[in-house]
Amino acid sequence: MLIAVTRGVSPTLASCELTWLERQPIDLELAIAQHQDYESCLENLGVRVISLPALAEFPDGMFVEDPVFVVDEVAILTRPGAVSRRGEGESLAPVLSPFRPIRRLRAPATLEGGDVMRIGRDIFVGLSTRTNSAGVEQLAEELEPLGYRVRGVPVTGCLHLKSACCGLDENTILANRAWIDSAPLHGYRIIDVAQEEPGAANVLRIGDTVLMAAAFPRTQAVLEQEAFSVRPIDISELMKAEAGVTCSSVIFV
Repeated sequence: MLIAVTRGVSPTLASCELTWLERQPIDLELAIAQHQDYESCLENLGVRVISLPALAEFPDGMFVEDPVFVVDEVAILTRPGAVSRRGEGESLAPVLSPFRPIRRLRAPATLEGGDVMRIGRDIFVGLSTRTNSAGVEQLAEELEPLGYRVRGVPVTGCLHLKSACCGLDENTILANRAWIDSAPLHGYRIIDVAQEEPGAANVLRIGDTVLMAAAFPRTQAVLEQEAFSVRPIDISELMKAEAGVTCSSVIFV
């Protein structure tokens, strides 16, 4: 059974880190309601949700994907590029330790889980404003002995790699190629997002369902034409904090 670790919306969400968006007022009650709908959606798709309480000291704490990366063998606490987020991983360690041995990245590495896309044994890591080459190297040191292949992917137009591309199945990637160097993705079939929706590539595959933000109907239509089963969800208020559908959960078996 799939397990998803989530965390409630921080009451200080309005002070979240922003890199690519202008700061806008955030309706906290609506953000909380949308996050609860997200958790309910995961449950409806058959996922066991472990929902953790919000942490006022971490405005970005809801985005649990970034401070940890989990594979079948280990859970790796990352070292976020945003200094304000570097305590978030240790807050997740007690929850993850019953499921996986815990490993930790070290300075000078920076790495955020939103920059890590796994498809089978291939691990693609975005070289972004939040993840550096030392982070890629240390992740490779942890994972390649376990049989994973780690490849860096330069990211130039967005926050994280998974803002620009996400796996749809074992052979297919949804991508905005304008935001990344797609050469490291060779060997995979790439479906391009609708031109009018550059931010639409962030999707979350749960079983046979592709979960995506409801803000991108044209890209949804592209996926449905490709015979993918798509479930849209409204995360419009959370998107003001640079959220996507992958960043608010850590999912593993």
